[in-house]
Amino acid sequence: MSQRLSPAMQVVTSAVRKAGRRLLRDFGEVEQLQVSVKGPSDFVSSADLRAEQTLREELSKARPGFAFLMEESGASGDDDWEWRWVVDPLDGTTNFLHGIPHWAISVGIEKRIDADRTEIMAGVIYNPASDELFWAEKGVGAFLNDKRLRVSARRDIREAVFATGIPFAGVPRKAEFSAILHRIMPQVAGVRRFGAAALDLAWVAAGRYDGFWELGLKKWDMAAGLVVLKEAGGFFSDPDGGDAYASGNIVAGNQALQPKLRELVVEGIAAVKAHQAG
Repeated sequence: MSQRLSPAMQVVTSAVRKAGRRLLRDFGEVEQLQVSVKGPSDFVSSADLRAEQTLREELSKARPGFAFLMEESGASGDDDWEWRWVVDPLDGTTNFLHGIPHWAISVGIEKRIDADRTEIMAGVIYNPASDELFWAEKGVGAFLNDKRLRVSARRDIREAVFATGIPFAGVPRKAEFSAILHRIMPQVAGVRRFGAAALDLAWVAAGRYDGFWELGLKKWDMAAGLVVLKEAGGFFSDPDGGDAYASGNIVAGNQALQPKLRELVVEGIAAVKAHQAG
């Protein structure tokens, strides 16, 4: 894998593996962690903070001019940054704290194209518990460790398995989620909710899922996953066909199924709006 990696990606993979080793030790002692409540069902643990600090130190050392957007500490660096790390040090925190080995470190490399546009140029999603490292660079392709990734080839929605994120307590859009799910479930082979959006996107890229939708995501939830998915031949947008990264609302899948999934998501959202208006 090192032969394919650019210098920047070598930096990222080294950083996520170092942070991952510490997270694995914490995962083995999850009951001992000191946990504070960041919001309803949204926990921040000492493991989150240590992982973020490790990533900041390693990435800053290698690329001191890059800005940061990090889940726990927010934005930092120059306002007119040209390059930025977009980091979720522990995606799937609730899984982590319950001893469920489905969580990941996600790092995207974002470039400012002009005053109004940016682009994710590369990304890494690493699950230390399974030692699966999903990575991609623009124009290079998407990979799981050394294996090239491609999205699934399914075209029949009746055979499709889609993933999603379920709104938790205190989060809006529960009515929209219910309406969307009501439309999707009768038409598909299954719907899964595993609790880590970065891995959901990576699994669509790997063909494990045929599609994914979720509303209200943050940039650090999506940055790395979007470039991995795109380089694996996937398609994504927000429900209106616009910029998912900007809106935080995403519908993703292969070329055949993404439009069908998006249509169902739009129908669910419209039904809720009509009910509220009436």
